[in-house]
Amino acid sequence: MPLESNQPADASASALPSDKAQIRHLLVVDDNELTCKQLQQVLQAEGTLNVDYQTDGHRAVEAMERHNYSILLTDLQMPKMSGMDLIREVQKRNIAVTVIVSTGHGSIGEAVQAMRLGAYDFLTKPVDVDHLRLVIDRILRERALQDELATLRTDLNRQYSFQNMVSKNPRMHAIFELISNLGHTTSTVLIEGETGTGKEGVARAVHASASARTGQFVAVNCAALPETLLESELFGHEKGAFTSAVGQRQGRFELAEGGTIFLDEIGDMPASMQAKLLRVLQERSFERVGGSKTIHVDVRVIAASNRSLKALVKDNKFREDLYYRLNVVKIDLPPLRERPGDVPLLATHFILKYTRPRDPAKRIDPAAMDVLLNYSWPGNIRQLENAMERACVTTRDQIIRVENLPPDLLLPRPAASAPVIELDKPLAEYIETAVAQIESEYIRKALAKTNGHVSQCAQLCGLSRRSISVKMAQYQIDKTTIKEESISHPRIEKDKEKSADT
Repeated sequence: MPLESNQPADASASALPSDKAQIRHLLVVDDNELTCKQLQQVLQAEGTLNVDYQTDGHRAVEAMERHNYSILLTDLQMPKMSGMDLIREVQKRNIAVTVIVSTGHGSIGEAVQAMRLGAYDFLTKPVDVDHLRLVIDRILRERALQDELATLRTDLNRQYSFQNMVSKNPRMHAIFELISNLGHTTSTVLIEGETGTGKEGVARAVHASASARTGQFVAVNCAALPETLLESELFGHEKGAFTSAVGQRQGRFELAEGGTIFLDEIGDMPASMQAKLLRVLQERSFERVGGSKTIHVDVRVIAASNRSLKALVKDNKFREDLYYRLNVVKIDLPPLRERPGDVPLLATHFILKYTRPRDPAKRIDPAAMDVLLNYSWPGNIRQLENAMERACVTTRDQIIRVENLPPDLLLPRPAASAPVIELDKPLAEYIETAVAQIESEYIRKALAKTNGHVSQCAQLCGLSRRSISVKMAQYQIDKTTIKEESISHPRIEKDKEKSADT
């Protein structure tokens, strides 16, 4: 009569030492009970893995239905139910377990067939325990990532999602709160951020937050239209106003009545158009090109720029009075490199977006995720979205691997170039900027290594706790964000492990 597992998963877990690491459960299935006991004893020695065993395939299926096992290690040659039939039953019942098969040297063909059925790896008997540990460690790392991504998928529509955006970064959450407060107003909004940071997405979220306003969202790219067309595009024209004006045409401001007009790349607007836009913002009225009738509009104006308008004003490339008219509510979008904790969240979001209906969601291989986390993302969110769309298209199974990512992500980072020195700035200003960059980066890395502990960070930097607190405020360093990012970043985890060992 087949023996029951001598240590059920729900009972044995309490006997293990308490540890912050999650205890994973493994089920060994082999008709040789001595083999089962030996594997159980060896694999449980480190205390991070709980091992049960069964000597019968049918009992193994029942055990997997009752308990949540991460790994199934099964022999192929067994009476009553073979290992191959056990794998088929696991698939039939949709049991979320990773399968390793063990087989004798004469049954390699069956092991390959088992791999085709979905087994993760196969080992020849007698099992090399050291190699088995390596395979188990690899599986558990991938399972941990899968669990994290599953949690992210759940949280995407719960705590990290706002309108059409997702983030777990405190700076972005402050922006979300600001957008919510704008819903009851018609205040003009200025959004600044690097190319690809999602300025139009923020503008659409501001528009959507004003549920009482029924007008539409109208977007205009000021950099894409020449000056002669931009005026007509914004304000419309009357019949005969110019050669090709064969009829009256409404402009974008009229089309946005009761809603929002989004002026993207406002910094590239010609000077003459800046003056005309200033009047619209002041009077909320304009005339069509070639017309004399004054048209009054009720629209919210949202402007965006990938350059600092304040710097453009200083260089006499943008009207100062228009800048202050636009800069009623300012939103500064951080680049993706300053919010690396959002990379897994956004990658998951885009994977779900580009997965075809009724297809299972794809997952990211740990090595591929490491590439995503270590890349600087000069193109920001738009570049990440393009990368994940490409990965979803090129992968032939449900796993996104390194080879599915764009080749640019795999190139070594270019060496930091020397700053451009111009003599119109004093030397002290360049020195101050360089010192600030070094201090900020040093403190961020020290906080990451100490898991956000300010006192330990101060000791590591050789400064007082008060000095570190002042500099954190000066450089807008959020220790909570640093702590979150250190947990999700594998290289920082390695540094923590090394410091713990020493």
